[in-house]
Amino acid sequence: MPMLARRTLPAFLALLPAIARAQAAPAQVIEGFHAVLLDVMRNAQRLGVRGREQRLRPAMEAAFNLPAMARISIGPPWAQMQPAEQQALVRAFSDWSIATFAHRFDGFGGESFQTLGESPLQSGDRLVRTQLVRPRDEPVALNYLMREAGGAWRVVDVYLAGTVSELASRRAEFTALLRDGGAARLEAELRRRTDTLLRG
Repeated sequence: MPMLARRTLPAFLALLPAIARAQAAPAQVIEGFHAVLLDVMRNAQRLGVRGREQRLRPAMEAAFNLPAMARISIGPPWAQMQPAEQQALVRAFSDWSIATFAHRFDGFGGESFQTLGESPLQSGDRLVRTQLVRPRDEPVALNYLMREAGGAWRVVDVYLAGTVSELASRRAEFTALLRDGGAARLEAELRRRTDTLLRG
């Protein structure tokens, strides 16, 4: 093997995980996230809410386009904000979103996730349909709107009960907070909610 090939092969092999993630289909991205979420649920009591948040953070940052979700949730006022305000809101929104999952998935009773299918949309996005299967209750539909950016498919909205857009419901709240006190008011409220969730 030529010297150049011997030098470049290890570097290429090190890039393979990133390449694989970039080429993962939307349903594969969600199944990978669900695997982490199930592991967190199984160890929920041992981890505690802060441990769950730490375990979920890298998985959510990989599977969810949190900056895009923050921008979509805020809507038109985003364009009038200063870059520093936008960055602060992305951080606050991301922390709150991850803390919400850590708080919500706080135990395990034999649940599992099932992928039901993946549908292309006219916009070029994809909808991944899944459900949380509960042994002693009806399954809960969880659908993910996926959008490609930079060669990777990532979540930009979650439809609870199958059809209720989480970002649409957040936008109504955020509009009122922004009207009340601008970007600083919204950031402070998101920080307050995150602190409350992480206190368990």
